[in-house]
Amino acid sequence: QVQLVESGGGLVQAGGSLRLSCAASGSILSMNAMAWYRQGAGKQRELVASITGAGSTNYVDSVKGRFTISRDNVENTVYLQMNSLKPEDTAVYYCYADLVVPSVTYRQLRQTYWGKGTLVTVSS
Repeated sequence: QVQLVESGGGLVQAGGSLRLSCAASGSILSMNAMAWYRQGAGKQRELVASITGAGSTNYVDSVKGRFTISRDNVENTVYLQMNSLKPEDTAVYYCYADLVVPSVTYRQLRQTYWGKGTLVTVSS
């Protein structure tokens, strides 16, 4: 069974940095796109950054130049380096992965997975 486990969240002062990690475990044949979403209190979940299997990245405008998404295909891990953090970055950050996994019926199956989230709090 595939699981995504996030780590690296915490409390940081404005202007500080954090690095989030998301490790995928279980039977995984390959990883397609991976991404980080976030959801602040009373807000809808939004896409923060994504990275394709080929390494192309995309960011929401509010984090461009401050956040960097990267991946390690050997370790099945995706990272989010967050610099120059602002109070408005406070949210629960969720990892998302589009994976190919073994299937008894179809030999292999493409499925999406979510982590349980890690809380990032930025104080002013």
